[in-house]
Amino acid sequence: MSVILYEQGDHVVRLFTDLVKGDGIQSNQFFITSGHHSALFDPGGNLTYQPLFSEISKVASIKELDYVIASHQDPDIITSLDKWLMYTGARIVISKLWDRFLPHLVPGYMMEKGEGRILSIPDQGIRLPFGESEIIAIPAHFLHSVGNFHFYDPVSKILFTGDVGASMTDEEHGRPVRDFDRHVKKMRGFHARYMVSNRACRLWANMVRNMDVEMIVPQHGRPFAGSAMINRFLDWFELLQCGVDLMTQQHFSVPDKSVVMFDPASKITQSRLKTLSASQGAR
Repeated sequence: MSVILYEQGDHVVRLFTDLVKGDGIQSNQFFITSGHHSALFDPGGNLTYQPLFSEISKVASIKELDYVIASHQDPDIITSLDKWLMYTGARIVISKLWDRFLPHLVPGYMMEKGEGRILSIPDQGIRLPFGESEIIAIPAHFLHSVGNFHFYDPVSKILFTGDVGASMTDEEHGRPVRDFDRHVKKMRGFHARYMVSNRACRLWANMVRNMDVEMIVPQHGRPFAGSAMINRFLDWFELLQCGVDLMTQQHFSVPDKSVVMFDPASKITQSRLKTLSASQGAR
């Protein structure tokens, strides 16, 4: 499914979603065109590559793709890298903390395809020339990944936020959030586990409040549009207790002997469980 988030003259921002069939996590992919220039954000892995390639081919020339941009290193972000290197001349944009891991995603016989095409983002961020404008990489470190960036398009005033603002929902992909109180229930568990600490959340929110943002669009779920809804999200996010804020000694304890991962069909495992049960019964 394709949704146009912004269109003014030859500058168009598209969201692609619901491309994953069968097992796999649904995610949003973003594509900006400006004249003959284009950029693709968080293209995903093998589950999304073919349908995404087909959708993009309907609206732009794949050969003219300027950038393939990755907010971080996760499989649902950039594991289709080898195919984008093979079939486009795009530069690959990713944090300097993760660029040295990219060869793990590319077969040995294709290594020369990546030479000179990896653009490593320094920790403080970078401004990428894009047509008559630019794309700005802003720091989002430890908000799901130690080397993490979000990307701002100053023409559309859209901020692409990776996993910040992500929601686990199958409803109305690409449609802006209307009821924040109802929607927050679909974000809370994910953010509590995948964001590292409240301090990182507060620093990020302070930065975003000083930007001219009209839409926040995460990689999963629905966007936040308009100042009122964006402020509701920032108010919630900057107070979020998450990650290490929630850790206690109980989270760092050796598993009890009764906690066994096993294959029920395994005779070895069944024998081991009987031994454990017998030893515990003898206490």
